[in-house]
Amino acid sequence: MATAAVDAPASVEVDQLTRIRLELATLDQISDNEKQGFLKLIGRYLGGKSEAIEWEKIKPPTDEVVVPYDKMSEFSDDPAKIKTLLDKLAVLKLNGGLGTTMGCTGPKSVIEVRNGLTFLDLIVKQIENLNHTYNSSVPLVLMNSFNTHDDTLKIVERYKDSKLEVITFNQSQYPRVVAEDMVPWPAKGKTDNAGWYPPGHGDVFPSLDNSGKLDELIAQGKEYVFIANSDNLGAIVDLKILNHLVENQNEYCMEVTPKTLADVKGGTLISYEDRVQLLEIAQVPDEHVNEFKSIDKFKIFNTNNMWVNLKAIKRLVEADALQMEIIPNPKEVDGVKVLQLETAAGAAIRFFDRAIGVNVPRSRFLPVKATSDLLLVQSDLYTVQDGAVVRNPARTNPENPSIDLSGEFKKVGDFLKRFKSIPSIIELDSLKVSGDVWFGKNIVLKGKVLVEAAKGEKVEVPDEEVIENKEIKN
Repeated sequence: MATAAVDAPASVEVDQLTRIRLELATLDQISDNEKQGFLKLIGRYLGGKSEAIEWEKIKPPTDEVVVPYDKMSEFSDDPAKIKTLLDKLAVLKLNGGLGTTMGCTGPKSVIEVRNGLTFLDLIVKQIENLNHTYNSSVPLVLMNSFNTHDDTLKIVERYKDSKLEVITFNQSQYPRVVAEDMVPWPAKGKTDNAGWYPPGHGDVFPSLDNSGKLDELIAQGKEYVFIANSDNLGAIVDLKILNHLVENQNEYCMEVTPKTLADVKGGTLISYEDRVQLLEIAQVPDEHVNEFKSIDKFKIFNTNNMWVNLKAIKRLVEADALQMEIIPNPKEVDGVKVLQLETAAGAAIRFFDRAIGVNVPRSRFLPVKATSDLLLVQSDLYTVQDGAVVRNPARTNPENPSIDLSGEFKKVGDFLKRFKSIPSIIELDSLKVSGDVWFGKNIVLKGKVLVEAAKGEKVEVPDEEVIENKEIKN
């Protein structure tokens, strides 16, 4: 599988780029920086200069390249030293995604996770607690997209009385191109939101710079930014990691965690030509895909938690050196086949000096991508302490139960209606629910449980029921 277009004759490429440049000039919804960024991206794509991975050069990373978390030295518990360390840090959450896949309107980060608190509420509580405990000044930075910007500004208003500094900026807005002729769709009249797209989280680096926020953070004395998805409840500030980076002057650190069979498609870190590099499934030659998915050879995957030196970002963005692999994302929108070109922030690792991975506990990767994940984090498997979602020590199995909910539970509103209260799942191994199923309150699920309603039928699980290693069907 390739990550760029097939090589095009140079004259065709230049002609296409000239035409695209002229078409972009007619669009006033986006800035000159965005137009330039898009032209560079599509120019690289049309040029077809993909750097194919030579499989035989791939080496597993050593402990120097991917540092085991438990081998990192413990950081001092002296509050003054912790304050000094935290004052070098900003926390940036990738906040461009909508909650549409879970049946919600607006930014995904405003979905309620627990006790009426949203992702954003929990993030704010975590950082407020850090700053209060150590008298530090860690700001929260939100990278929004044009899809989430307006709603996020309204939501951020509720934190205005907080002592936390909340900084927002927008990632780039690029035009989708019509696949058949590579014309920017807005140039054909599609000027509503459907004609545009945010170009992946690799855009965080140029957009942070273009917004002026990068210079602001550096002027405040910030040295590192901790970047994570807003829906990863495990991505909290870790002093041990931050201290290691400051002491060793690592410009970039990617958090990885041991791969399970559920993560076989996730990107992994490799040693390649004496540099650490992210390897994504889209870069893997077809004949090696099964090998890539093996948890014996490739034992770790990228959590998308990243720690990056701010001055290094500035240096590389100004030199236009962050040439991450292009991810072509074909879509059909309103009946039109379009293409959007994206990049991933993790792929930037190879451009930074002294870049490392750190093999972290699985607890630092707790994403909520579907209502099955919401069931886990709303259950007694977790509690919330100072905004952090903490696993219940009463669960002895290190792995979470597998949860499989049918389409009736896909939207958050439907999911919440179908549970009078979230069942106890401390001793659950797996739950599969399909069809028109409704759960009463104070239910306990243990072992392997299957609940299935036949088509046109309804199953109601009564209050107070204890279900252990059982199949319920009608």
